[in-house]
Amino acid sequence: MILRQVRDSPADAEAVREISAAAFSALTPGSGRLPTERENIFQLARTRHLAGTDPQGCWLAVQDGQPVGFALSARREGVWILSLTAVLPQYQGKGVGRLLLDRAAEHGRGCLRGMMTVSIDPAAARRYRKAGFTLYPTMRLSGPVDRSGLLDSGDIPVHPGNAGHLHLLDSVDRRLRGAAHGVDHELMLAHYDELLVVDTLAGSGYCYRDAGTVKLLAATSKRLAVRLLREALARVPEGADAKVEWLTAEQEWAVDVGLELGLTLENRGYLALRGLRPPVAYLPSGGLL
Repeated sequence: MILRQVRDSPADAEAVREISAAAFSALTPGSGRLPTERENIFQLARTRHLAGTDPQGCWLAVQDGQPVGFALSARREGVWILSLTAVLPQYQGKGVGRLLLDRAAEHGRGCLRGMMTVSIDPAAARRYRKAGFTLYPTMRLSGPVDRSGLLDSGDIPVHPGNAGHLHLLDSVDRRLRGAAHGVDHELMLAHYDELLVVDTLAGSGYCYRDAGTVKLLAATSKRLAVRLLREALARVPEGADAKVEWLTAEQEWAVDVGLELGLTLENRGYLALRGLRPPVAYLPSGGLL
């Protein structure tokens, strides 16, 4: 078996997608849910994006010419982020995942902070805990939005955002997680339906929404975060289910908003952090944190 860097190419992006689909399907057999075309397009774009920005953090395991596992990671201003890692089911339990993680983690050497989301796989939770990450159990909100709870739109104006707000977004990022998303915002702006921004004398914040899913939310106060989340859920298309993921106990404000609007609360996996605690007015992205 050899380990090589993931290339910024359609072939490597497709290999990552296929491995991911096989691994996570085996993890939740019988779920019946397949990624949508839109989700597949974003995953392909994210792989190529990270392979281009962080080639030393993105690795592919190849056995007899066949890709069997991968790890995608990024380094952003002193924070190391494990975006996604997976191994084909028939190669799991053979040390492939550990080798990939060790190689990707070298890209984060010297970083004081680290972030990743962890699936329900017990082996993954054990691996990341041994790597020094604190595991915070997470929750997910999902279901149709009860729009009767949206009658009060609040007194804080929310505006559509664009590339002209990148300095504001990075400033909020640095305040909450100690590092800007930087070039990752360009990827999100290109692929997500909408960016929402608040910018007041009392503080700032932003939220990405894609169809019914709240992809990333960051604000300098819980009050602004609540306003952004309510606005994002109000904009979920009619007939589409809403989804808000990776909530820890620190985000009770988001749990309260979701329950008020009729969403269902359930357990998820873990938010794994090293060198920081879960930012309160923050809902991380599953792949870009």
